[in-house]
Amino acid sequence: MPEHKADLVILGGGSGGYACALRAAELGMSVVLVERDKLGGTCLHYGCIPTKALLHAAEVADSAREGEKVGVRSTLSGIDMAGVNSYKDGVVARLYKGLQGLVKSRKIELVAGDGRFVAPNAVEVGADRYVGGSVVLATGSYARTLPGLEIGGRVITSYEALRMDEVPEKVVVLGGGVIGVEFASVYRSFGAEVTVVEALPRLVPAEDEFCSKLLERAFRRRKIAFKTGVKFTGAKQDDHSVTVSLESGEELEADYLLVAVGRGPNTANAGFDEAGVAMERGFVLTDERLRTNLPGVYAVGDIVPGLQLAHRGFAQGIFLAEELAGLNPPVLDEAGIPRVTYCEPEVASVGLTEEQAKERYGEVQTLVYDLGGNGKSQILQTQGAIKLVKAGAEGTPGPVVGIHMVGARVGELIGEAQLVYNWDAQAEDVAALVHAHPTQNEAFGEAHLALAGKPLHSHS
Repeated sequence: MPEHKADLVILGGGSGGYACALRAAELGMSVVLVERDKLGGTCLHYGCIPTKALLHAAEVADSAREGEKVGVRSTLSGIDMAGVNSYKDGVVARLYKGLQGLVKSRKIELVAGDGRFVAPNAVEVGADRYVGGSVVLATGSYARTLPGLEIGGRVITSYEALRMDEVPEKVVVLGGGVIGVEFASVYRSFGAEVTVVEALPRLVPAEDEFCSKLLERAFRRRKIAFKTGVKFTGAKQDDHSVTVSLESGEELEADYLLVAVGRGPNTANAGFDEAGVAMERGFVLTDERLRTNLPGVYAVGDIVPGLQLAHRGFAQGIFLAEELAGLNPPVLDEAGIPRVTYCEPEVASVGLTEEQAKERYGEVQTLVYDLGGNGKSQILQTQGAIKLVKAGAEGTPGPVVGIHMVGARVGELIGEAQLVYNWDAQAEDVAALVHAHPTQNEAFGEAHLALAGKPLHSHS
């Protein structure tokens, strides 16, 4: 078997894998990057980028439909899914081409094929064996389903939803997490009747309860139906429809059932178990510096327990490349990683929920700033709020440890929010900064002014 050697062999070319490859090459390492599908992985081809393109198309549809509210005589005559898909695929293609050029320019050896981890220092692809001074496992994740619920026909996941050539009249979305509410938002904007089914008591259950309440209120205004605290029991389909059964005895009929119950680690049949990698429920276990139990073997991204976010994998990839280069980078704080759900309205957060903060600090102080007091939010005609969570009781100094926002475009505010959390800023530190007027960013400043005890455009 032909054997090829490199400083670093990476199994998986998604966000974590390619980021690690690019940074490692930049630091002078020879790198082999193995990818069985397309460079860029799920995020670029089947996740973040194409779904956000759909969400932008949905925003344009809503703007056209609602133009008269601002004196613009626009109407929405329909959705051309062929056109939407062409736009979406064009965005992906341009980014894919750019990424391929980056990898080539860094002289990274890109190996196309189904790689298998066969030893602590080796990955096999077909008849070739790639031996690395270090090996990084970065095989990503897949769309989960539920036991007994087979994907096919009118039962689809996000993969199939991204390739649909029609706008369904009725859709049931199984799962009220990030993926579920994003697709529910798209379908509603495109004109479909949508019902979200979530077994847990609220939508976006991983977020602060404040965010869930505001999102649910917004979904009611948009006539997106949702059923929380109820379990799915089965689905039957024919050529024309699918019938979804719930534990409550209710049945929902739709054109499609979109299964959005989370993502699982893509580790089956990759050789991890056989090679002795410590795992739990399919996830690869690592320490805080991303080391597995095998010497010289590391893991990044969705296969490592924690937030399944492309930018987390990306950051881990950079961290690991610098770690292997001996730069001793600081350990990533998972709570300091920003989280954004791109439905309408958006949900954005960083740091701890109020409940988590109470568990860690005992007493906390919270403040909610309503976007009704923000000029740009009124111009955008969005409703929502910003919630701050401070460590320590009212009247005592303490850093802002949680920031939770709901409203149109609040994902664009998360940059400053993550600086506040990661740099242990107090409300007074942020209140002293000048925020441009009129922007939604100004609402962020106003919230901290209020928390610092000097509210301006809010009631104390």
